[in-house]
Amino acid sequence: GGWRACSMTQMEQDSLYPIAILIDELKHEDIQLRLNSIRRLPTIAAALGMERSRNELIPFLNESIDEEDEVLVALAEELGNLVDCVGGPEHAAILLTPLETLATVEETLVREKAMDALNKVAQILPLRHLLESFVPLTRRLASNDWFTSRISACGVMAVAYERLPPDIKTEIRMSFTQLCHDDTPMVRRAAAANFGKLATAIHYSGETALLKAELLPLFSALASDEQDSVRLLAVENCVYISKVLSVPENQTVVLPIVRSVSQDKSWRVRYVVAEHLSQLVPSLGADLTIHEMAPTFVRLLQDPEAEVRSAAAMKLSDFSQMLTPEMVMTLIMPCVTEMCDDQSQHVRASLASVVMGLAPIIGKDATIEQLLPLFLKLLKDEFPEVRLNIIGTLPAANTNLGVELLATSLLPAVEELAEDRQWRVRLAVIDYMPPLAAQLGVDFFEERLCDLCVRWLRDCVYTIRESAIENVRRLTELFGVNWAATKLFPKVLQTRESSNYLFRLTALSTVASLSAVVGTEVLYRTLLPIALGMVTDSVPNVRFNVAKTLQQLIPMLDPGMVATQVKPKLLVLSEDTDKDVQYFARKALQSCG
Repeated sequence: GGWRACSMTQMEQDSLYPIAILIDELKHEDIQLRLNSIRRLPTIAAALGMERSRNELIPFLNESIDEEDEVLVALAEELGNLVDCVGGPEHAAILLTPLETLATVEETLVREKAMDALNKVAQILPLRHLLESFVPLTRRLASNDWFTSRISACGVMAVAYERLPPDIKTEIRMSFTQLCHDDTPMVRRAAAANFGKLATAIHYSGETALLKAELLPLFSALASDEQDSVRLLAVENCVYISKVLSVPENQTVVLPIVRSVSQDKSWRVRYVVAEHLSQLVPSLGADLTIHEMAPTFVRLLQDPEAEVRSAAAMKLSDFSQMLTPEMVMTLIMPCVTEMCDDQSQHVRASLASVVMGLAPIIGKDATIEQLLPLFLKLLKDEFPEVRLNIIGTLPAANTNLGVELLATSLLPAVEELAEDRQWRVRLAVIDYMPPLAAQLGVDFFEERLCDLCVRWLRDCVYTIRESAIENVRRLTELFGVNWAATKLFPKVLQTRESSNYLFRLTALSTVASLSAVVGTEVLYRTLLPIALGMVTDSVPNVRFNVAKTLQQLIPMLDPGMVATQVKPKLLVLSEDTDKDVQYFARKALQSCG
């Protein structure tokens, strides 16, 4: 029996070991060590087993709440993941104690993570534990003198609402009402932020009458709060509320609020209205949309603050889809014309990313007459982001304008942008090239755009040269190898003769990229000779890239070709004066077999 006793104490000592280490590490002055040990909590809990995790680990964590916010954020996250380690839903209530402490600290991020974890645990708690542990916790948070606790209370009111008995539900609604009228603006803001969740829970509990009687007055009060940070959240709540009410009820309850917030004195509130108006409109009924909401939207497009105009501009095509083409022409298009000259580049950039969405709504003739000139104007905007955003919508423009117009009006602008001083704009044009080529057809492409694609291969920016190579590959796939081999490759592969070694490298990269898509004939006749011809290049960087390119080509070549043409060249490179060239040549020789 002596051996058994000894092994038992050994086992006991082993299981004490993780707790001892954890205690040391959590008291260590190095924050990184403390963080690491918190991140290992699930592993430590698994080593301890469920019972000891409940009896030793969680009480220890209760007592050792750290001063550093970063450690507390990690702790709140990990506590939410310990449900299974402490024995599942039946025992999960033990996690509420440390989480309640974290829900009262000053740092917002810690409280938010604690609320997430509390909500996670509450969802799986049995009803008995909800009533014994979670509801009293909510009470304590809501009645605490320190406002951070009351902020957290707002975030945990809705989670278990549907499962609770009627008397507790009433208590929660009364408590939430008090929080909506709290003296501290930050608490009212938290109540406004969580209003939608509670409203949805009440609705799903089948208590729509209570929702209308008790919550709607709160909703109206929050929407007219003296603090703009509270009012702006009321706008998002309009979206929640409008979903649970009928159109006539929305016109009575939501519409007055939309009217007042859309003309709010704070631009931040108007900004949020601009962001959400198109979501709200359907719930207010078609007639109202046309007679009242459209002028409201126009007001936001013409707002004195650039941020508001910018947010409204982003919703331009979303909102216009709810209007008749005639209304878009009479109400929206004049604003669009005005915004093309807006003094704020951000407004123009927002407009540029959505303006082509109006084309299908107003039809082809109006697009050509009114949208196209604006489109071309934005393509020439002085601010790169505007040009970039408009290039992003070119594929949509292709569809709406047709090939003729593309060729005559858009192409000159695209050719100009292809040489843009901003490399990101050049990059965007390259990405757009294959779909454009597909629409214009091979003859047109050859005549107007082929030289452009070749010029990009000699760009001073590496990223542009890389994308230009990818572009050549995509064009080869699009128009076929036969066309590319006669019309594109001779021009493209001229870069191998450049005096600049970077462009000679581009030729090598092009060979490697194309080798996978051209088939053996072009590979043998055109691509392989180029790589082999560069073995004697004067620059070591080029020579070792020759070795790397040949290694890539070997699997595609027949063994005879490898033995007679590739291997002799690699043997030459393997004796090179440059160490890197030797290394890559020898590596390639191993592939020769």
